[in-house]
Amino acid sequence: MLCDKIMDQRNMQITLSQLQGQGQKVVFTNGCFDILHAGHVLYLEEARRLGDVLVLGLNSDASVRRLKGDSRPINPQSERSIVVAALEAVDFVCIFDEDTPYELIKALQPDVLVKGGDWQVQDIVGSDLVLAAGGEVRSLSFSEGLSSSNIIARIKGSN
Repeated sequence: MLCDKIMDQRNMQITLSQLQGQGQKVVFTNGCFDILHAGHVLYLEEARRLGDVLVLGLNSDASVRRLKGDSRPINPQSERSIVVAALEAVDFVCIFDEDTPYELIKALQPDVLVKGGDWQVQDIVGSDLVLAAGGEVRSLSFSEGLSSSNIIARIKGSN
């Protein structure tokens, strides 16, 4: 069931601990995923191939507003979480309210941490935690020109 893929931090910790105990490799990524586009889908599929389970940390509405401005998000977290949870590549979604997923990464202890290619590995939030635990941190492919901001600009006719 789709809603079973969307969990709070505590239930996510329990679930991932059980899966890791069974030898499954957990991959974590995060983002706003405000307006889903091809770049998101390609990125999430690439991330999923790096392990057995892909967890997506989703910025809450308040977090998106702080990061992107008062006009964002376009879609509320309740809808964004359903859309990303529906993707085949995504196994679980966990909404976080902070500006960064650092505390969520600390709590979930993924085996692999990934971000898009516009991030250098050393700049990826939580990389220190994952590397210290013997995990892997990767900067994946980046689809140039594919972004929610570009889509919004096209809709407004300013691009």
